[in-house]
Amino acid sequence: MLARQLEKYLDTWRIHHGRKPLLIRGARQVGKSCLIESFGRKKFKTLLTINFELTPAFKKCFQTLHPREICNALSLLTGQAIVPGETLLFLDEIQDCPEAIQALRYFKEKMPELHVIGAGSLLELVLNQADYRMPVGRVEFLYLYPLSFQEFLWAYSPESVSYLENAHFDAPVPEAIHEHLLKQLKLYVWLGGMPEVLHDYHVHRDVQRAQAIQASVIETYEKDFGHYHVMAHPGDLQRCFRQAPLFIGQQIKYNKLDREARSRELKQALSALEAAGVLQRIHASSAQGLPLDATLNEKKFKLNFLDVGLVKRFNQLDADLFLSQDIMLLSQGALAEQFVGQELLAYAPAYEKAKLYFWARDGQGMAEVDYLMVQGAHIYPIEVKSGQTGTLKSLHQYLLEHTSPFGIRLSSLPLSRSGTLLSVPLYMISELPRLVKASV
Repeated sequence: MLARQLEKYLDTWRIHHGRKPLLIRGARQVGKSCLIESFGRKKFKTLLTINFELTPAFKKCFQTLHPREICNALSLLTGQAIVPGETLLFLDEIQDCPEAIQALRYFKEKMPELHVIGAGSLLELVLNQADYRMPVGRVEFLYLYPLSFQEFLWAYSPESVSYLENAHFDAPVPEAIHEHLLKQLKLYVWLGGMPEVLHDYHVHRDVQRAQAIQASVIETYEKDFGHYHVMAHPGDLQRCFRQAPLFIGQQIKYNKLDREARSRELKQALSALEAAGVLQRIHASSAQGLPLDATLNEKKFKLNFLDVGLVKRFNQLDADLFLSQDIMLLSQGALAEQFVGQELLAYAPAYEKAKLYFWARDGQGMAEVDYLMVQGAHIYPIEVKSGQTGTLKSLHQYLLEHTSPFGIRLSSLPLSRSGTLLSVPLYMISELPRLVKASV
């Protein structure tokens, strides 16, 4: 079992007196079920997993909304006692039983001492249906993404993590460790953060096997598209799913994705894939003030895909390139931009849906900053450089037109600060909030 950052949130939820039933949200195969079952085995005397997909008969237990009647029925069918305070009740593939989602509010009201968690690979399909009534205010959410680079280091190079956590501008990571972390970063970008891929590589250390598993994960997603017919046509989903990873880092025009399809249909398909957690829009904002949503341009956006390893697979970058080239430079630096967006999402607060923004200058002159980061009362521009060279014209232009204290360059260069520029290694995105706070 790979250690996950979300475990800390789960443990806080476990001991909180006013906790509510919890829904774990996230794309298929990011590790929701494994995380919850591991948590249940470690932190509770008993774990009862109810999988509505494997055993549809459990749905009948939710024909009532009374928690004690539900628990009595589940105990009778499973032969396992449900003891509040000692048992974690895990409702897996909960989207197959919408009545179970509705019942969560009554667990909060009538049986608050029982720990209940729900999750499902197609949960968003139910939650985004227009006629579905969510038990607002009676359920908590946590969002799970593929493993971050920090979580990857916990498994593959745990001794490196303390160097990241203790580095600062006066004492950056030692050169030898810096080179080691760049190699680990290269491996992570190749493998990505999907748990099945990382677990298999941890056992077999075979990039060819990892590549085959990535192809299998992609096929699994494509098989799901039939379930989303109420939100978009499966053919449009297929086209957007296949094309989106090829346009990372570029502003999206619908005719780029498919010259023959209508914009409205492609927009619906992108929205469905976004609801499923497969991709996320990065919206343009003028960044003239907070919140960034207030100056958002919905028509101007880029895309961040679920996982950098899957983006690599879509771009048909084969295993022989892993040893021979700096893969961050491949696909015109798209892998670096994908990696950064993925990392920013992974380290955002897990209790709310994270958003990504970029800045593009309107009017005269071309200028674009890859990402915007909000901390405190300030907006910080982030420029991603896949190598060690490249100008920062757009970043400096942004600083001329806005009141940000400084800009941030993410690259393979060591940690440093010069004037209004923070230069942060790509492997240190987890430490950005700390570094920014120390620099204000």
